[in-house]
Amino acid sequence: MQYANMSSCLVPRMLIERMCCGSAGYVGRLGLGSLYLSATCAQNSSMSMDITFLGTGSAYPSPHRGASALVLRTEGESWLFDCGEGTQTQFMRSSLKASKITKVFISHLHGDHLFGLPGLLCTVSLNSNPQPDQPVPCVDVYGPRGLRHFVRVALELSGSQLLFPYAVHELEPSDEQCPVEGRLSPALTSSSDALHPQERPGRTVHLDPHTDCYDLVDDKRFVVKAFKLYHRVPSFGFSVEERERPGRLNTDLLKELGLKPGPLYGRLKNGESVTLDSGRVLTASEVLEPALKGRKVCVFGDCSGALGEGFRRVCQGADVLVHEATLEDGQHEKAVDHGHSTPSMAAAVALACGAHTLVLHHFSQRYKPQALRRDGEDDVTELKRQAELVLQGSSTEVILAEDFLTLPVALKKSLMH
Repeated sequence: MQYANMSSCLVPRMLIERMCCGSAGYVGRLGLGSLYLSATCAQNSSMSMDITFLGTGSAYPSPHRGASALVLRTEGESWLFDCGEGTQTQFMRSSLKASKITKVFISHLHGDHLFGLPGLLCTVSLNSNPQPDQPVPCVDVYGPRGLRHFVRVALELSGSQLLFPYAVHELEPSDEQCPVEGRLSPALTSSSDALHPQERPGRTVHLDPHTDCYDLVDDKRFVVKAFKLYHRVPSFGFSVEERERPGRLNTDLLKELGLKPGPLYGRLKNGESVTLDSGRVLTASEVLEPALKGRKVCVFGDCSGALGEGFRRVCQGADVLVHEATLEDGQHEKAVDHGHSTPSMAAAVALACGAHTLVLHHFSQRYKPQALRRDGEDDVTELKRQAELVLQGSSTEVILAEDFLTLPVALKKSLMH
């Protein structure tokens, strides 16, 4: 394979040709006999954001698709969405570092989304090297009621100790999220008041009736909300929205005003006013370009449908919407009976939300990656075609996820007005 150098990144030439033709904006490299897709170029910027799929299969990990797991990486942090069995091995095969995980979001309590979590936490601990003079950050874990009990029991029964604190924040599901047989009794999901030695008290998050969402994170950089999905057990989706970024400074104007680069530039960038040597008070609005709109990534858990209006509110205009497509359209009845979606169902959600990119994943293990498919086997590209048929006439792009695919999420080019 021929490679070209783009800003110190080695990029397969065939992918450059695809990118120039408007195809998915990812870059790739080959290693260990498997296809790894990375976005090294994007990581050179402090404003970088990307999504890496560690597992794209359903039900169980296989040699060609790992169990559900993906990582949203931004500015030195990694947020893990679902953690199926074998996720820690997938981390080791990728260029990601599990030690960078600061938040974990579990969509529902089925094993192919959950069984890897206790082992991953223990392995991260074994490979960590905390400094005695520095505080160790807490890993926050979010998921349905019952997750706290699961993690605590798994760690306690195995005698596992961690070198970092963790907290589990539970979302209180509603009865409408699953059939009666999928509801877990409080007796099964409740935990005692005795915390694991490294456990910190977590929140119990209830649905906000005004927004039809769950408020999970609200800090200087991101707002994260969860919304209700229908599955065989209560399932959730997550919306990660980046706050708007300050616009760039008009340095030419600042130089004309006699202001040299230095601390005053930083104050103006932060929205403060400064006083010039002439006595003039210069406001930030005079020298700042319009703010850049933040990016939005939405990750849906397993579902045969979204409930209420919460998902529309928080996923509207998503840059990337990740949705399962377990079975093809011809298996619609079987998919719905098992609480899953087809490509057309996923595309309808993306259309309703006005998503810019729809990424399909969580494929039945019958759908091998195209590079591994043999004659006569099910064709995973047919799932992409079925989604594209629904999205005809829209600007939404459809991408089929594969293990180790990394998709950069570019900064918005349009400015806030």
